[in-house]
This record gives sequence, structure tokens and C-alpha cells, in this order.
Amino acid sequence: MATTTQKSSAGRRFALPFRVQFEPRLEVPRWLPLTVSVGAIIIALILGAFALRLSGLTHPFRAYANIAKELFGNWGGISDVLVQATPLILVGLACSVAFSMKLWNIGAEGQFFIGAFAASAIVLAPVLPAETPGWVFIPVMMIAGFVGGALWGFVPGYLKAKFNVNEVITTLMMNYIAIEWNNFFIFGVWSEGGFQMSPRFPRTAWLPRLADYAKEIPQFGGLTLHLGLLFGPIAAVMVWWVLYRSKWGYEIRLAGDNPKAARYAGTNIARNMVLVMMLSGGLAGLAGMAQIGGVVRRLQGAISSGYGFTGIIIAWLSKLNPLIVVAVSILLGALILAGREIGRSGISMLVQGIILFALIASEFLLRNRVRIKRTREA
Repeated sequence: MATTTQKSSAGRRFALPFRVQFEPRLEVPRWLPLTVSVGAIIIALILGAFALRLSGLTHPFRAYANIAKELFGNWGGISDVLVQATPLILVGLACSVAFSMKLWNIGAEGQFFIGAFAASAIVLAPVLPAETPGWVFIPVMMIAGFVGGALWGFVPGYLKAKFNVNEVITTLMMNYIAIEWNNFFIFGVWSEGGFQMSPRFPRTAWLPRLADYAKEIPQFGGLTLHLGLLFGPIAAVMVWWVLYRSKWGYEIRLAGDNPKAARYAGTNIARNMVLVMMLSGGLAGLAGMAQIGGVVRRLQGAISSGYGFTGIIIAWLSKLNPLIVVAVSILLGALILAGREIGRSGISMLVQGIILFALIASEFLLRNRVRIKRTREA
């Protein structure tokens, strides 16, 4: 009996004076999602600093400051960040649209490549002759890129709507098909000298860069920022209006949140699945067009550094809000370039992975309320 009493006393001695409880949230405050996202990024950057320290970097936080100064402290750095962000905005929007209906489009990478291929075909097939003026070339290439990505999104959308085929599998597998399809033309039909690239597009098929006007405005010299930057913000406003101000957008969000209620309201969910996947694919395809028209100005294999998969992170960080996608894409664009500044390959992808992990973990705080209750000694 004495032994039991001693154990009980020891247990009370080392017991915490409080306990943590988690309760499901009935309503999520409007400020909480953004706060949680920012917190996830801060935690991820702290963990990333530890990773940098382990990789041999003595002062990781000083490295962060130097990167920020290099990328945002001059017009050249800002230009590079915005060029990197241009395709990210569009693929982030692509993923956000699909995820709003709980359609898990993991195929934005493949849709990006097919959009680039379709836009290139206008030049290389050729659909339009080389002497066609730019005001005709560029819109036609934009339409082709969007349609190419939309058709690539149609396939998994139709299979999901008609046969309930898992869209994660189909979109993921179609990424590899798209890449190999491009390789067939790059190495064979459109190859320039047997290399993995096509001939350079005529100047009329280029998206204008600021550097192209350096003769008139010397300050633009060396700035690679191109017209494609405008595609993203314009598309973001349009997608936001569709999702939050149109009847179709309401149907999309309702079908994602409560499919039974959507069916009861008369929504054609199968049709919307196909249309949403086509819109998602079209936006990713437009990103491919912007990349080959504004950056490389030819079709080649190395046109994406995993943009389609980074778009998934962007969509979740922005909580599927199209307007926030723009800001998050600039952040991720800077993060990708940070790997170049640090000089350690793969570190930017590591930090992206940490951010995604922190974000997924933080979803728990959106669904549950944390309560700390004081315990009373018996």
C-alpha cells in the first residue's frame, strides 16, 4: 500500500498542470487560413535554415538576407523573379480551379508541355508562314496553347465523369506521355541538327521582352521580363470572377464541397467535371506557350523545372484563391532562383517540400481548435 501511495505521489509530482485538447471547428474565421499559410512558410524557412546548416552553410539566415537583396534589390533580380513566376501563376491557377471542385489534377506538367507543343506547331508545322505579323502570330499561339492543354485535360476529365476513373492516376500518367510526345518531335521531326531543340522561332512569334526595347530605353537593357507576365494576373482576375461571381463558379464550388447538395440543386456534375478539367488544362497549356514564346523562343525538352508540380504547392498555399496565387507564385519563383544564388542544387526543391509538408500539417489547425485546460490535483 505504501509503495502504491509513493507511485501516486510521484505521478502527481511530474504531471503537467494543464492538458491540450483538440475540438472540431464549427466555423473557420476568415483571417485564419492566411495566418496559417504564413505560419507554415515561416516554419518551413526555419527548417530550411537547419537543412542549409547541415549542408555546410555557416550562416543560413544571412544567406536568406543576401538572397532577398540579390533577387529584390535591383531591377535585374526582380525581372528574373517575375519571369520565373509567369508560368507558375498560370499552373497555380490551373491547379486551383480543379481543386475547387475536388478534382486532383496532378497533370499540369503534361498539360504545360502539350500547350508548348501546340503553340510551337503554329510556327513549326507551319500553320502560319514566318512572315505573319506578331499581332496575328501571338494570339493564335495563345489560343493553340490553351486548346492543346484543354484537350489534354479533357481525357482524364471525361474518364472521371463517365467511368469514375481516378483522375490522380490518369493525370499523373499522362505527364509522361506528354513529355515523350514532345521528345519525338524535338529529337526527330523538328530537331535542329539532331539536338533536343527545334529551330528558333521567327521574331514575329516571340513574346516581346523589355530588353528588346533597350535601344529606345537604355534602362531596359538586360531585363528578360516579357509580355507573358500579363497573362497570369489577367487570368487570375478572370478565374476569380468565374469562381466567386458567376453561377458556374458557384456550381463548381458547391460540387466540390457537397456533391449531394449539388445534385439536388440540379447541377450537372459530370459535365462540370469535364469542363473544369479542360479549363485547368488550358491554363497550364497557356503557361507552356508563355514559356516557349517569351523565354526559350523555341521548342525544347528543358522548358520546365517542375512547374506543374510546383503549381500544386501554390494552389494549397493560396487556399485556392486565384488572386493570392499571384503573390505566392512570386514567392515560389524567388525560392526557385534562390537555389541558383545559394549554389547548392536541389536546396530549393527541398525547401518547397518542407513548405508543402508544413502546409499539409497546418490543415489540422484549420479543422480543429486547440484548447489548453488547467488540470486540478485530486
